[in-house]
Amino acid sequence: MGQSTNATLAYGYDLGEGHELVDLAWMTGDEYDLAGACEQRLLAELVGFTETWETHPDGYYEREREAKARLGVEIYTHCSDNAPMLLLATHVITAYRGFPEAVDLAAYASMPDSLRWNERLQEALNALQITSPQTEPGWLLCSYWG
Repeated sequence: MGQSTNATLAYGYDLGEGHELVDLAWMTGDEYDLAGACEQRLLAELVGFTETWETHPDGYYEREREAKARLGVEIYTHCSDNAPMLLLATHVITAYRGFPEAVDLAAYASMPDSLRWNERLQEALNALQITSPQTEPGWLLCSYWG
């Protein structure tokens, strides 16, 4: 077992430390996976996907994958396993240890889908009922040690 030391460049919002989000009104208090709970909230609120594997096992993962693609945002965990921090992102680029990634930010800005990135992020913040310390979304460079 080794340590992951990946670098990530993501477009979106910093949500801070996970423990800061546990008092949200929609939380039930029994969430052991905050990132997963936020993702399920976004899937339900923004694309109407409320299925669970337990209730609809046949083809569940394919339907979930399609719902996530429609969502257009993701909750991304960074920092470390022991002190997870969260990003809300529309696009994530990961450079895995030993494999540098060339990044052309101008190319991402001209992607047809990028015109909706800010709108999707704001819809997601509203659905999660949270605010970010950032006033506007932007490119965030972070790391993960785990």
